[in-house]
Amino acid sequence: MRLTYHTDYSLRLLMLLALEPDQLHTIEEVAGRYGISRNHLMKVAMTLTQAGFVESVRGRGGGLRLARPPQQIRLGAVVRATEDSLGIVECFDRATNTCVIAPACTLKHVLNDAVTEFLKVLDRHTLADLLGPPATGKRMRQLLPVKVTAAR
Repeated sequence: MRLTYHTDYSLRLLMLLALEPDQLHTIEEVAGRYGISRNHLMKVAMTLTQAGFVESVRGRGGGLRLARPPQQIRLGAVVRATEDSLGIVECFDRATNTCVIAPACTLKHVLNDAVTEFLKVLDRHTLADLLGPPATGKRMRQLLPVKVTAAR
């Protein structure tokens, strides 16, 4: 199983916002710090804003910040909000399934259990858990220096 870049970038954005909660962060700045696509990050920010994880402050001096404390943001909820589908095999979607053995196959049940357990583990953790002890947060901030230009 592999999460999409959309989810990966969502988690990265949330971590930065949690690490530096007293600042508003622009798309341009975050894209530059992570070396990721500004356009993709704009879509990520929109998804996270619509899901209620991020607040967007408009206007000059605006930017992004967490909409609630990191202790209240469950990782499972973020993954559910940012992944289009957790159907890891074709037969998870009855509308598009063309697998001829699907009616007799038990693999889908095993894989469904695996996805369920994966989400249960993520539901046990919050964004605050990703920040770790203060030394970890300090090291993460050192690895994310502020850059003037963003990646293309």
